[in-house]
Amino acid sequence: MPETTAQPRFKVVLNDEEQYSIWPADRDNPLGWRDEGVSGTREECLEHVERVWTDLRPRSVRERMAAR
Repeated sequence: MPETTAQPRFKVVLNDEEQYSIWPADRDNPLGWRDEGVSGTREECLEHVERVWTDLRPRSVRERMAAR
């Protein structure tokens, strides 16, 4: 029977500027980042980020632009 290796698990993380990234699920988040709520394979997490992160500008820039 062939040996199968489990794919590493990742999670989607988000910072205060509403920028997304993926991070190994078994590690503590980097400072300033929080869990977004989605985890899975690297590909699944990247697909989620691509779907939800449609405006790549940081939140502070979006707010300044909207105030003009």
